Amino acid sequence: MAGGWRIVKTMAMRITKLRPYDGVSAELAAATSLFASTAMGIPVSTTHTITGAIVGVGAVHRLSAVRWGVARRVVWAWVLTIPCAAIVAAVVYRLLTLLPLPHG
Repeated sequence: MAGGWRIVKTMAMRITKLRPYDGVSAELAAATSLFASTAMGIPVSTTHTITGAIVGVGAVHRLSAVRWGVARRVVWAWVLTIPCAAIVAAVVYRLLTLLPLPHG
């Protein structure tokens, strides 16, 4: 909720320059991938899917149209998100199990 606009701005403007038909192509490709994976019972991330589609649209024009440094930072954020979320969840769980339960 707090970083939503930043994510949208990075996806739409910083990875590659999207024109309206580029955006439609990326959305259609992402939606097709999501529907197909859902039909096969494969769990996928919508954010990863749309990011891959946006990078793909940029790369179709030319590889240099994609800002690979930005894409690399996005991938590192994904790699770090899961272990960081696990650590935070473990700490919160531990803190909650140390609290006394109310009687009632």
